[in-house]
Amino acid sequence: MSRVSPAVRSLFRQSCSSQLRKAPTVSSSPVSIKPIYQPVRRLATPAAMPSASKENIGVYCNPAHDLWVKESAPSVEEVKTGQALKEGEVTIAIKTTGICGSDIHFWRHGRIGPMIVEHDHILGHESAGEIIAVHPSVKTLSVGDRVAVEPSQICNKCEPCLTGRYNGCLEMRFMSTPPVDGLLRRYVNHSAVWCHKIGDMSYEDGAMLEPLSVSLAGMQRAQIALGDPVLICGAGPIGLMTLLACAAAGAEPIVITDIDQNRLDVAKEICPRVRTHKVEPGVSMEEAGAKISKLAGGQLATALECSGVESSIGAAIYSVKFGGKVFVIGVGKPDMQIPFMRLSTQEIDLQFQYRYSNTWPRAIRLVQSGVLDMKRLVTHRFSLEDAVKAFETSAASAKTGAIKVLIQSEV
Repeated sequence: MSRVSPAVRSLFRQSCSSQLRKAPTVSSSPVSIKPIYQPVRRLATPAAMPSASKENIGVYCNPAHDLWVKESAPSVEEVKTGQALKEGEVTIAIKTTGICGSDIHFWRHGRIGPMIVEHDHILGHESAGEIIAVHPSVKTLSVGDRVAVEPSQICNKCEPCLTGRYNGCLEMRFMSTPPVDGLLRRYVNHSAVWCHKIGDMSYEDGAMLEPLSVSLAGMQRAQIALGDPVLICGAGPIGLMTLLACAAAGAEPIVITDIDQNRLDVAKEICPRVRTHKVEPGVSMEEAGAKISKLAGGQLATALECSGVESSIGAAIYSVKFGGKVFVIGVGKPDMQIPFMRLSTQEIDLQFQYRYSNTWPRAIRLVQSGVLDMKRLVTHRFSLEDAVKAFETSAASAKTGAIKVLIQSEV
């Protein structure tokens, strides 16, 4: 190694000395230092979130009544980077989704009233899962939180929204109702405000909070009280959840009807004191109403109609007393004939329900505390990849004995 000459060392010392003389004097008094930027909450990174290695897939139907599983958005790459998240959104790894009767209708009939499947459409709106990414603007949820997903997207500007009845939002975008894609996917981006923490509740119970919310909304608006004699028409998932809720509220007696004896047996199993009535074909509304009233020991105060079937609504109208109430929770065909004069001369209130609002915290409390136990209602479970078979099983409930069919996914 060559040595540095004395002349060069001298020149270097002079340069350094000159630079030091030009340096500003540093004050000894305290100085307020402002940060260049404010820290923000980071997006979850692949290292911080549960593994998202599988491709995103969803369950689709179309106007031709096909049903299939294929790739869906967001992509697994977008999930890992969080790039597809908008302000206020989180990414949920959907763990469990229940099949609703409306999902069957959109698949098999292509519509429910004015809601029509016009393109390839993703089904599902009864879901629970785990948060795997959050937008920096979200402060209420963190990666790893277990949540149930309320499938509403509202405007927060119209009168129903501003008065707390957001189920009537004039610009509602309800997931799984065309043209808004649903939750039957492996990964979904959704507004954080509609993701409800469920703690250590199972994902199965979390998924069933959505149909339970329908039942609770009906009970609340129908004003079911301790000791009320109540009729429940239809022993499907909504009817059976309504039975559990009415029993917990102290309604007595409770009568439940259905055309399927198996479902009536389940009703008796989950609520031994319920009185069951099997609906026979060819029986008039008046005769059916009389049989129900006799079984109850007299005409009932309130009927909660959960099937949406015209003849069932008519039977309910003939089963309630003067000044009674028929509250229709179920969804039926666009046009029906009802016994108008029976309603008029008996001053029977006929009310209807559309979805729910502000019910999820109540539903979570009831399930977490053990007041309501819905586990018996789950009859079948399928993987997301086997979703077509799950839908076929649910649609053929008379043969399969299906009540609530769940679709489960791994990430």
